[in-house]
Order: sequence, then structure tokens, then C-alpha cells
Amino acid sequence: MEKWRATSNLRRSLKSILNRQLSSVSEFRYLNEKRSCQSSFNLIRDCKSLGQVNAIQHRCFSSASTLVQRNPSFSTLNSDDISYFKGLLGEKSVIQDEDRLETVNTDWMHKYKGSSKLLLLPRSTEEVAQILRYCNSRCLAVVPQGGNTGLVGGSVPVFDEVIVNVSSMKNIISFDKVSGILVCEAGCILENLISFLDNQGFIMPLDLGAKGSCQIGGNVSTNAGGLRLVRYGSLHENVLGLEAVLANGDVLDMLGTLRKDNTGYDLKHLFIGSEGSLGIVTKVSILTPPKLSSVNIAFLACNDYSSCQKLLMEAKRKLGEILSAFEFLDTEAMNLVLHQFDGVRNPLPASMHNFYILIETTGSDESYNR
Repeated sequence: MEKWRATSNLRRSLKSILNRQLSSVSEFRYLNEKRSCQSSFNLIRDCKSLGQVNAIQHRCFSSASTLVQRNPSFSTLNSDDISYFKGLLGEKSVIQDEDRLETVNTDWMHKYKGSSKLLLLPRSTEEVAQILRYCNSRCLAVVPQGGNTGLVGGSVPVFDEVIVNVSSMKNIISFDKVSGILVCEAGCILENLISFLDNQGFIMPLDLGAKGSCQIGGNVSTNAGGLRLVRYGSLHENVLGLEAVLANGDVLDMLGTLRKDNTGYDLKHLFIGSEGSLGIVTKVSILTPPKLSSVNIAFLACNDYSSCQKLLMEAKRKLGEILSAFEFLDTEAMNLVLHQFDGVRNPLPASMHNFYILIETTGSDESYNR
């Protein structure tokens, strides 16, 4: 009660500022200050109204903690919904088991937790389309999910949304050795794609620490960067096309494999990094570079952060096109690795350095690269 009384006083103070004529400042500055105060006033007003409602969750969006309330316009699941999904997907792809729901309702860091009562495992784009078409007609909220390896709770329900997990969509559709273009479904685990391409003499332009469980659909939906971004760029540079299902069940076929396509609007870029807010990515075509024969790694130490920046600039100038990775970690990160993994050691005197840099180069001529 005291907290909201103090908030009310602050609101009144802000309101008085809004109504005050600031004769000592310019009109331009006055209008800017008025807008700023109005924004603060609106924010506090909304927070106060939300604070009086039950069933509110604290979720972090962007850089601010936000009070979130379940939208009452969304429906809740009933037995008819469950029967429809079982008829569509089969018993084994409609999950209501509490133990299995526990894992998909929580992120792997256990920071965010939802209360979904239903996990759906579609096996094709058409099944995803029928799920979303039905949920749209019933006004059932949906959250798309892949490997659930994110750090910000984006793949975890906020309340009781239906979870649509694409893990069962894990087929590699085609691979062209001439162009290096891979077409696959969204549920393919990144490490499996890396292994497949390695046998073909190619590599994925994306490599992550979570590659053993993250999926390419989630990678695309979050525009994941990874270790090779310094060499191959983001997924905007490497994804040639994709297929996505909109909230109403419509399927957008943008699964082009043409590297140079300047016809019309390039809609795929809207979905790369959209985090499922525009639709569920179901297929991806991606350009993969050839595997190079020469790989060299250097581990260096720096005393301060400015030295790390200078080292990066020097690496770009001197190593140029063979620079494939440049990773940074501080003393705390290094100590955490040494503590968690047996047999790992710091090759450099730990007491002498505050920062560490891992540099990787890849090329086709070993004598030149060294």
C-alpha cells in the first residue's frame, strides 16, 4: 500500500510538471521535456493499474522488466480441442504428460516458466498449418518452440499457450554439391547438419555452443550469430529462402535456392530474427561454404579491454580473408570453464592476464596461412 501511495505522489508531481509553463527554457526544450514526462506518467499509470490485477507475471522484454497480464480475449483449452489435435496428429504427438510439459514450460536456465497444458509435435508443414488455422479460429494462443536453448525465455510460454514444437520435422530435403545449397526442415539439430555437411566436404556458416540441441528453425528465427559470424556474416547473408506458416494457417513458400534473386520484395528477411512473431518457420534453404583444408588456432592474453580491441583490428588487417573466428573471454569466464570441466587447463599464467582471445583462421593453403 505504501508503495502505491508513493507512486501516486510521483504521478501528481509529474502531472504538475506537465501543466507548468517553463518560461526560462526554449519552446523546443519544453515540448521535449513534456513528452518525456508524459511517457513517464503513462508508464506509472499503467503499472499502477496492472498492479491491482491478479495473475500478473514479471517478464523481461528488451531492457526493461514488464508486468504482463493474460489477455482475456484468448480462449482456454477444452476437451474438444484435445480431441481435434489427437485426430490430426495422433496420440503420440499430443503431449499432456506433466513431466514432459515441465521441460518445455521452462527455459534451460530456469529463469522463465510458463503453465502450458499442451505440447504439439507436428511432422510436416501441412500439420503446422492446420494447427495454426484451428488455433486462430478458436482464439487459442500459441508459442513456437524448437530446441528451447534460448537465454531470454522467447520459446517458453508466458501463461497457458499451446506449445508447437517442430522437433519432429528433422528431414534434410536436398543438398546440391555444385552450389553448396542445403534445404532442410526447421527441426534439424545444428550439430546433425554440421556432421552431414562435413561428410560432403562443406561446413555450416553457423556454429554455436548449443549446437547439440539447438535447431535450424530457431537459429533462423533468432538470427543467431555464432562463432563464424566474423567470416561468413549473419544468417541474413546465408539464408537463401524459407517456408513459413502464418498465424491464420496460410503457408508462405519463399524457399528459393537461387543465390542471386532480385525479383520483388525479399520477404524472408522479415522472418529472420522475428522470433516466431510473424509465423512459424518450417523449412530453410541455406548457402554452405566448402570445408577448407588448413585450420589454425591461436590463444592469446591481454591485460586490458582496449588491447583486445586493438588485437581485433590488427587481426582483421593482417589475417584478412582467412580470419574465421575471434572469441573473447575474461578471467571470470576462464575460471568458470576451468572449474566445470575436468582436464581443462589454462595454457597461459592465470595471474598475469585479465582477458583472453581465441583466434581461428581457415584457408586452402597451409604454408600461406601459417
